[in-house]
Amino acid sequence: MSGRPILTAERMRAAEQAAIDAGMPVETLMERAGAALAEATVRFGAPLPVLILCGPGNNGGDGYVAARHLADRGIRVRVAALGDPKSDAAKWARSKFNGEVEQLGAETGRAPILIDCLFGTGLKKALQPDLVEQLLRLSTDASVCIACDLPSGAESDSGELLNDVPGFGLTVTFGALKPAHRLMPAMNKCGRVVLADIGLAIDTAWREIGRPDLPPLDPAGHKYSRGLVHALAGKMPGAIALSTVAAARSGAGYVRVSTSRAIDGLPSAIVQTDTAILDDPRIGCILVGPGMGEIPQLLTLALTARAPKVIDADAIGQVGDAERLRGQDAILTPHSGEFVRLFGKLPGNKAEQALEAACRSGAVVVYKGPDTVVASPDGRIGFAPPAPAWLASAGTGDVLAGMIAALRARGLEAFEAACAAVWLHGRAAEIAGPHMIADDLAAAIPAALDLR
Repeated sequence: MSGRPILTAERMRAAEQAAIDAGMPVETLMERAGAALAEATVRFGAPLPVLILCGPGNNGGDGYVAARHLADRGIRVRVAALGDPKSDAAKWARSKFNGEVEQLGAETGRAPILIDCLFGTGLKKALQPDLVEQLLRLSTDASVCIACDLPSGAESDSGELLNDVPGFGLTVTFGALKPAHRLMPAMNKCGRVVLADIGLAIDTAWREIGRPDLPPLDPAGHKYSRGLVHALAGKMPGAIALSTVAAARSGAGYVRVSTSRAIDGLPSAIVQTDTAILDDPRIGCILVGPGMGEIPQLLTLALTARAPKVIDADAIGQVGDAERLRGQDAILTPHSGEFVRLFGKLPGNKAEQALEAACRSGAVVVYKGPDTVVASPDGRIGFAPPAPAWLASAGTGDVLAGMIAALRARGLEAFEAACAAVWLHGRAAEIAGPHMIADDLAAAIPAALDLR
């Protein structure tokens, strides 16, 4: 899976320490981080006056370095600090900045550009109320707000907000993204996230889901080699119609639906049948759950088949014991309610919960929401980039299930198919626009594939 690396606070500290142990001075890391912060500020905020709020640790040190670089470029910059730097690297950074440093407080005046360098990765407790008040005041008065590493008050690993946190237009982070950049509610405060390379060696199975690299079509291929998706219809034909249209639009060579009643409105290219068997070796993926209703026999039927399968919606509620899915080559697509009903309330952040669920079930788990994560039993986790808020409407999950089934049938491995579909789902929503319904989302899939 392509995409930017993501590290927990502990693993980020380990990566930094490994670089230091290999001979890179911590001051070099801070210099690179501060320079990157300054460069991003110039590009994002134009040459307007800047106010940098510096905390006592290395996050504040990054701010002092950024202040020096901005001043060297002729930009008016002020620094307001909580107090004297406490870490050796931050003291070094402060000593290199020749400008005045004022005390952060109620008398601190506003600036068009505000940079928050108070506290970054590793914060575990809420900020003092008076500090929160000043941060909110200054951010409200600024035209552009930029966070260094993380917005102060966001917990790096969980994405929880420890206190009121203003919304930022840009967050500049270093070495790797942090889970909070892609987990709610912190994700909603970060704005655009820029990742700066400061020379760390990053090795991680956790990544942001990037633009997929789908295999090209085989010039000698045929409809079955392109992938046969077999869907099981239930009580609500509209849902399975959305899923199968999405599967066809996502490049499956053949899509068919097992149904005893004709489903109105399906394209002629999607075959409706009540005689197809599930032990057909040509089936690339079985889709069960969308519109299924209380018909547990459909899931049981799907689980008797050898083909890979996507288990969505109502079928998730019929699984019962997650161990039942072992050996099924399955992809599960629960939202939060379905997830808790199947796996219970698991400890950890959303990504860790999804990974535990994947390990318990042996399935790839697509834990849906505004901060969708995809987890594989082998330890890989994909964090979805921010998707349009208008995806929160009826039927969009059915579309995603069909997309996953098509990409699985086309030959992508389960984790890669799920990640690719999640990325394309968000891109299709951007194309469809804020007034879309799920039918529009499915119709936008070809454009999303063309623009990948």
